[in-house]
Amino acid sequence: MLVREWMTPNPQTVTADTPVMEAMQRLREGGFRRLPVTRDGKLIGIVTDRDLKEATPSKATTLSVYELNYLLSKLLVKDVMKAPVITVRVDDPIEHAALLMEEHRVSGLPVLDGNTLVGIVTITDLMRAFVSFLGMREGGIRVTVDLPDEPGVLARAAEAGPPSNIIAAVTTGVQTGHRRRLVLRVTGEDADGFPDRLKKAGVDIVDVR
Repeated sequence: MLVREWMTPNPQTVTADTPVMEAMQRLREGGFRRLPVTRDGKLIGIVTDRDLKEATPSKATTLSVYELNYLLSKLLVKDVMKAPVITVRVDDPIEHAALLMEEHRVSGLPVLDGNTLVGIVTITDLMRAFVSFLGMREGGIRVTVDLPDEPGVLARAAEAGPPSNIIAAVTTGVQTGHRRRLVLRVTGEDADGFPDRLKKAGVDIVDVR
């Protein structure tokens, strides 16, 4: 699955010379948390709701309403935006976007096609992808197993599938003792019997739901 399948295309943008007050209004009206900053269609920065809030004076300020409005009217997006920007490519795997978000502790990434901004992918999009990866909307039985981390062991679990249909298989990585934890979801004929078939195949069952 690629970023293009999960991103929000054609995101709202602002320019570097957009007033901060206007950017804040766009975020409120659109329910967004971030706005890419562009110049001639090219990405030059990003501004988040947090950046904008931190740029505005505290409620404890002694400035008058008129002074506040004057200061805010002079404040531009270029004064508060972040640059350079961490991005992903439109044809990158969605898990690459997830890795970048985790490594850089951000909750959204602009998506580029060449040098052109074409979308934005957020933590919400990753959650939609996660639900899809696990086949959660398709029902069935969810079985967690532990397998030796060695070639051919996945085939042993797959051979226990019929007459049921394995619709999702996701590994959580290598556990203690060089074993790999695997989450399987099966639907269809005799799905309830899948755990027993796995046991007969010598597969260690961790959890059935």
